[in-house]
Amino acid sequence: MHELNEWPEEGELVVCTVEDVKDFVAFVRLDEYENKKGLIHISEIATGWIKHIRDYVREGQKIVCKVLNVDSDRGHIDLSLKDVNDHQRREKIQEWKNEQKAEKWIGFVTADTGADLHMIRETFYATYGLLYPAFEDIVTNGDAAVRKYSFPKNVTDALITVANENVKIPKVTVTGTLVLTSTKPDGVNIIRRALRSAQPKIDDVEIELTYFGAPNYRVKVTAPDYKRAEKAIEKASKAAIGVMERAGDTGKFVRKQKAKSA
Repeated sequence: MHELNEWPEEGELVVCTVEDVKDFVAFVRLDEYENKKGLIHISEIATGWIKHIRDYVREGQKIVCKVLNVDSDRGHIDLSLKDVNDHQRREKIQEWKNEQKAEKWIGFVTADTGADLHMIRETFYATYGLLYPAFEDIVTNGDAAVRKYSFPKNVTDALITVANENVKIPKVTVTGTLVLTSTKPDGVNIIRRALRSAQPKIDDVEIELTYFGAPNYRVKVTAPDYKRAEKAIEKASKAAIGVMERAGDTGKFVRKQKAKSA
């Protein structure tokens, strides 16, 4: 939640609650800017001709709008609903939900430790611009992400605990197929060595091998981001192919499309 005296910027996406719908305008409350009101003219509700504005907005509805104009002297905010596409709407709503969670987690910490809520919020805002990414950073990069601040030890420990108990870092997966072919009498053992070498130990990375029927073996890498996943699958495939080639056999790696997972 932003401070009471703050105003949104032009072009910013904001989460709103529809409070009143008239024939040619909808009045909303900006959820992230407490006590701030805005309006959406019927021309900014949707593209094309609108017969009934209530076909698009209704009282109590949560919507995402784009800020068109802010007049802080008059306390006036013009908004557009039609300028927000589905992708932007989904991302903004998720960001808003995450920020609500982070506000609650900071509340837990201050209740348990007696820390200054404003101090924690402002520290995180200064570094990340939002609150939720601070907790993601703690989970992703460990204690160092929060110990760099001058929080008292009990506050630091509480933030680490809350982050690890509540934040689930999204994972990504990349897959491919190792094609390992051996003509040697002990080819089975050579391939086994190649597959073992394709499972190096890498922090925060899982490598899974699945037998698809000779000579194909699927490699699935799960990591916090694509960069680490790509490096890991390249390292795994090169290691396996190296074992095959040193034995005088052949190996190759066939890429598959990237896929994101929770």
